[in-house]
Amino acid sequence: MSSRTLALARDTGDTPLWVVTGLLLRPLHLALAFPSVLYLGAMTIFLFRPPDLFSFYADRLAFGILLFFVALRTMALRDQLPFFAGLSLPMLSLMALALLRALREPFDAQAYSIIASKFIVPFTLFHIAVLVFRGPSQRRHFEIFVILTLAYLVFIAVAFLANAQALIYPRFILDESLGFHADRARGPFLQAVANGVSLNILGILLLAFAKERRDIVRLLWLVLPLAVLATMTRAVWISFAVSTMVLGWRVIERRRLALCSLLAVAGLLAGLALSFSNHSLKAALWDRTAERGPVDVRMAVYQAGWAMFQERPLTGWAPLSMYGELARRMEGYHLRTYYVHNTYLALLVEFGAPGLALYAILFFNLFRLSWRGPPAESRPVAELRKVWPILLSVYLFNAFFVDMAYQFVIGLMFTVAGMLCASEESVA
Repeated sequence: MSSRTLALARDTGDTPLWVVTGLLLRPLHLALAFPSVLYLGAMTIFLFRPPDLFSFYADRLAFGILLFFVALRTMALRDQLPFFAGLSLPMLSLMALALLRALREPFDAQAYSIIASKFIVPFTLFHIAVLVFRGPSQRRHFEIFVILTLAYLVFIAVAFLANAQALIYPRFILDESLGFHADRARGPFLQAVANGVSLNILGILLLAFAKERRDIVRLLWLVLPLAVLATMTRAVWISFAVSTMVLGWRVIERRRLALCSLLAVAGLLAGLALSFSNHSLKAALWDRTAERGPVDVRMAVYQAGWAMFQERPLTGWAPLSMYGELARRMEGYHLRTYYVHNTYLALLVEFGAPGLALYAILFFNLFRLSWRGPPAESRPVAELRKVWPILLSVYLFNAFFVDMAYQFVIGLMFTVAGMLCASEESVA
């Protein structure tokens, strides 16, 4: 290139038009250069967009932006689209079943939103995670996200336990007209089980990832039992207690096991001391432990749902008729919304036996991700592979008590699955 051409290019680059063009293209460059940051930004929006909130399209907009930039980056780098038959096919089949049933009825925005949260978003996030989280820098971004998210959820749960509502943000968490369990630490999910599952999963991920941030791990695990206690949910208490014991024996050295056990016991004792010093909180804990009302309602829902499955064991019910029929069969109960409150029974009612079979195949293959790992796999991913069965077990146990339609919780699980598959791809 001649000196005259170089001078012309230098002069052209200084013109206002090129400066403005460069500024406009800067976000595009950042999004393509740091897709993990864009991915975790979308996950943050999922965290603060529960099903009952009216910012209906915020999460869909973030999801669309993420999908666009990852697709653009994939084409620019000429990456091969990931496909794992044991995982991709069952997820694709469930998504197709859900869409075919929704198309049988008039358009309903809420029905399609639930389908997106339960099937479309997790399917897409899993494959995007394989493309995005391939290197140590992207995994560090995820580690920071886990720390910040867990710290936030723990803080607002403890603030709720201490009756410090002024510290809880965003304020819609305190709105009793939205969601469920306004008398518990339900977090931005507006549902106590979803909040408890997230606390449990993030706590396990923190131990797997943050090996070099021991002070942060100790501090958060000291307060984590308080946050779990604040959910006032028996299923969450049981899964947290069991997973903590299994986690200690599987992945933690003896010295760290003793330390984490002491921290968990100290946090639990502090929570009990706080509850017994506060008479209203003490009464709430005892009432919640002995409460039979929710159990009776769930049993009635389960009986109605099982009867519906027996009527259509292979074809299932379309979404709108499913909820309407469930409400009709529970005429003696005056509930605000009628849900099955059990992921597996919901699959049987909506899709019949084929739906539950596909779900079982999917999670069987998800468990298989812990059985193997490339020889040259990095230490963080190897640690993540060790805790992966515990994460899945926590998720599946709590799925007995809620229909998992919370896209942050589902998205978090399939993001980790994508990271494990990305590690296998990068070594291969």
